[in-house]
Amino acid sequence: MDALLSLIARGLVAFIQGLPLEWVARLGGAGGALVYWLDARHRRVALRNLTLCFQEKSQAEIRALARENFRRIGENFACAVKTAAMTMEELRPHVEFIPPPALAGSAASPAPSRVVAAIGHFGNFELYARFGQFLPAFQCATTYRGLELPSLDQLLQSLRERSGCLFFERRFDGAALRNFMHRPGVLLGLLSDQHAGRNGLCLPFLGRDCSTSPAPAIFALRYECSLYTGICYRTGLARWRIEAGAEISTRENGQHRSPSAIMLDVNRAFEAAVRRDPANWFWVHNRWKSKGQGEAAGTSIQPPATQALGQDIKSANVETQGRP
Repeated sequence: MDALLSLIARGLVAFIQGLPLEWVARLGGAGGALVYWLDARHRRVALRNLTLCFQEKSQAEIRALARENFRRIGENFACAVKTAAMTMEELRPHVEFIPPPALAGSAASPAPSRVVAAIGHFGNFELYARFGQFLPAFQCATTYRGLELPSLDQLLQSLRERSGCLFFERRFDGAALRNFMHRPGVLLGLLSDQHAGRNGLCLPFLGRDCSTSPAPAIFALRYECSLYTGICYRTGLARWRIEAGAEISTRENGQHRSPSAIMLDVNRAFEAAVRRDPANWFWVHNRWKSKGQGEAAGTSIQPPATQALGQDIKSANVETQGRP
């Protein structure tokens, strides 16, 4: 079965990569529209999430937004396969990158030695791996969780690694990632817009509390990194703009801010991005799980008001040890 799935996947990848990018975007969008009707489970999740967050919208508007979201997801997934094989020269007409001026550096104000980027599932989020090709002064890296089927996992990583970004497996590469973070000129991107389970921080996002990963804050504090958010916006068919937000401060009055306060700022930046283009985010993920859903029985999320820096790091040790 593994071999058969690998053969099918490789054939599909070869087919997609042989088409013009605009054709791929249209085919992916059509596929996403079809999945909206076929995938009842994820359709219900998207409709529920959108209803919770946009109570001012009618049910007709919510359904239309959900359909567009599925179409965008299909478009982005298909385009991610195609763009993975494109050179930087081929990508430039399709991708615009707007970094913060501080990362370019100058004689008067050199670029920071280490950067953490809190990123989310916006647009063609696989393009985040191309950061380093826009900012050659930095070696980019991120974390991932491998797929259960070895052949499919190997195929996926072979596509991603063409970007020049380093990938660290969350369950096994903690020591290697920590060694990497001691180097100068590193930029670590961490996806941080999904439910983080019982080790997350209980913080508001789009008006409702949810479990939030503290990983970007913890890495920024532990390795003295500058912290930014990065958002991939869809600007047209097979067109994207990656925008870095303003720097999120990790210090206040000469002291470290708590991870809770830092991640609250990250959530606010993500909220602004969602409201700017609601169909651009990954609504099919169950971000607002009910208490106990997806968690071990008898566990709970600590409220941020009770967490000092050391407690935050201890509660999130899954992020800095087994799952960096």
